[in-house]
Amino acid sequence: MPDSMLEQVKAYLTNLQDQITEALEQADGSGQFTEDAWQRPGGGGGRSRVLRDGAVLEQGGVGFSHVYGEQMPASATAHRPELAGRNFNACGVSLVMHPRNPYVPTSHANVRFFIAEKADAEPVWWFGGGFDLTPFYANDEDIKHWHQVAYEALQPFGDDLYPAYKQWCDEYFYLKHRGETRGVGGLFFDDLNERGFDESFAIMRAVGDAYLAAYLPIISRRKNMPYGERERQFQLYRRGRYVEFNLVWDRGTLFGLQTGGRTESILMSMPPLVRWEYGYQPEPGSPEARLYEDYLRPRDWLAEL
Repeated sequence: MPDSMLEQVKAYLTNLQDQITEALEQADGSGQFTEDAWQRPGGGGGRSRVLRDGAVLEQGGVGFSHVYGEQMPASATAHRPELAGRNFNACGVSLVMHPRNPYVPTSHANVRFFIAEKADAEPVWWFGGGFDLTPFYANDEDIKHWHQVAYEALQPFGDDLYPAYKQWCDEYFYLKHRGETRGVGGLFFDDLNERGFDESFAIMRAVGDAYLAAYLPIISRRKNMPYGERERQFQLYRRGRYVEFNLVWDRGTLFGLQTGGRTESILMSMPPLVRWEYGYQPEPGSPEARLYEDYLRPRDWLAEL
């Protein structure tokens, strides 16, 4: 694969990081992202941008990275055995927003490109990405909007993509040890190369470009809703699920750590405050119970809401 293809992807990703951080600063109204540029000893580096103690965002991180090396890590070869013995380039943008108000959902997005090569063999490459929403006090209007934007982003590429990537998201962001989804889903895809480079790249761009359209209206609607200590404590408790998923199940976290990536940047997705409570059970009939009963399972959100 010509180097120009990798450079095309990197140019898009760095611009996407710029667009997202600028838009989220405007949505927050007071917070600003600080940038931490870093180099990876084994090859490559990135730009980590973090906003702390904003008016809306308690903490949010938007990271760009491009790392490369002579050998794929064990997590990647377990997923794709044909990658053994190849060098690799991996680049992507990954972000997580942890709002202050419990009525504003946490959001996550990621778009990425991998290429693995060795002498006398065709390169192995693919795109991946997606975005998902994690509410604490779920709102049907927000969820339908989130999935409608996801649907419209993929519609130009065929009727089959949204339902396939929506199901993939439901299955990937699932806490097996809890028997619940991390939130209300969205899109997730990986190993995308069967449509050729140009269309696969276009699908990745469509997903990356849709994130702001999906999330900013939700921030606007919910950021000024009043809340008290009960809602705050439930938010902190539910943030624990986010930590559990990232440390137990997330392949991206494992890939970053196994490739010698920058630990602070890999773990900037973690919430700034979180709590666990032994044997917690929501009060029957409460808004907290409604989250468990109605939302932490796969549903056809566009048809049912």
